[in-house]
Amino acid sequence: MSAAKNNGTRGNGRWEVVIGLEVHTQLATQSKIFSGASTAYGAAPNTQACLVDLGYPGVLPVLNEQVVRMATKFGLAVNATVARRSIFARKNYFYPDLPKGYQISQYELPIVEHGELLIEDQSGNDKRIGITRAHLEEDAGKSIHEGLDRSSGIDLNRAGTPLLEIVSEPDLRSAKEAVAYMRKIHSIVRYLDISDGNMQEGSFRCDANVSVRLRGQEELGTRTELKNLNSFRFVEKAINFEIERQIEVLEDGGEVTQETRLYDSDKDETRSMRSKEEANDYRYFPDPDLLPIEIDEAFIDAVRNTLPELPDAKRQRFVSDYGVKAEDAGILTASRSLADYFEASSKFSDVKPQLVANWIIGDLSAALNKAGLDIRESRIAPEQLGGLLNRVVDNTISGKIAKEVFDAMWMGEGSADDIIESRGLKQITDTSAIEVVIDKVIEANPRQVADYKSGKDKLIGYFVGQVMKETMGKANPAVVNEILKQKLSE
Repeated sequence: MSAAKNNGTRGNGRWEVVIGLEVHTQLATQSKIFSGASTAYGAAPNTQACLVDLGYPGVLPVLNEQVVRMATKFGLAVNATVARRSIFARKNYFYPDLPKGYQISQYELPIVEHGELLIEDQSGNDKRIGITRAHLEEDAGKSIHEGLDRSSGIDLNRAGTPLLEIVSEPDLRSAKEAVAYMRKIHSIVRYLDISDGNMQEGSFRCDANVSVRLRGQEELGTRTELKNLNSFRFVEKAINFEIERQIEVLEDGGEVTQETRLYDSDKDETRSMRSKEEANDYRYFPDPDLLPIEIDEAFIDAVRNTLPELPDAKRQRFVSDYGVKAEDAGILTASRSLADYFEASSKFSDVKPQLVANWIIGDLSAALNKAGLDIRESRIAPEQLGGLLNRVVDNTISGKIAKEVFDAMWMGEGSADDIIESRGLKQITDTSAIEVVIDKVIEANPRQVADYKSGKDKLIGYFVGQVMKETMGKANPAVVNEILKQKLSE
């Protein structure tokens, strides 16, 4: 589709995009929402599905209390109303990976309603995004097609896994805003320890409802639903393609069809999956086997007392208390583990916290990414990084040598002090020793000396480089600069 591939150039200014996300978060319980079967990832197919998950007649679901606690925790974190009474319903549809013929979910009375969170829009301003509801439900199984010739397999290990479906208001106006919102939800559920947020394992994914309308028009356009987007990059690419596809259809005089579409990441396009169902197609009715969820103020207060400091509050504190730049504070607080690492490293060092932030965001993050590791798996502990930075600010080593020491620490060679000692990396600060090297460099470069004295001041960098080369990077650069300028002006 030519316009869709043209990256938004066809009449885009005339159109306003309207997006709402349904984020499916797997809750981090040890057992399923209505049975005692394990939720551990990676087991052989159909080894973690009990009779309740398989929909055998005569078995009854029993609600896992932890999912109620986790849903309440999320509701409080996004300033939502936590329902004192909510009910489970049966969502009826037939699909091979749904052995009961219905999914237990919440419909008319969800456990969480009317929340909000702030994202940063494309202009860098705070934007409020409404959260319509967050409801509890069970996951379905999984159809498997690879390696089965012309057959399909059904793995019911995921059947009954607890999900919290978080539904936004249609307040998002671009794919970038949708990604920012999804990242914020991802950060919050991980801060709360209610989900591991692992997108590769399907613990965190979303459906995107996308429509366009003429700018200034109040009525919403016909929407399509993009199913099971499981990476931030795919969310952005799928939404952008769908926006352009819909604009092309409308500008060619056609009508957008309400339907469910899949995103093909290999072809970078969406394609029709099925016509979009309405609520009445699912014939919702209260599940007769499950009592309503009734919670009181004492339960809610107890959950409220377990809430951690959340990302927005932590970001503001990092700026005000540590003096970290706002952009860097946002990066550090996107992950609770990364924020904890920063605070621990700052505690173990005598340097300005901004320097700690620079090393975490720069060298440490690069090393983690290259090794495919999470911050919790870092080969350099916070106290080790703090110790390294202490040796920079007390002039034991230069910033350049610090990178060599960092690499050695990453390879497990010991603490910064151990490596500096064993490799003989201690910085030369003795002015008399540095003067000897500088005199040698000046004597060896008479033409450059003459050029410098004739007004080519930038040559100072050349002389510094020669001195550092002679001292194998061990001379204190500040001392080198000072002595060089003094001698070259004689």
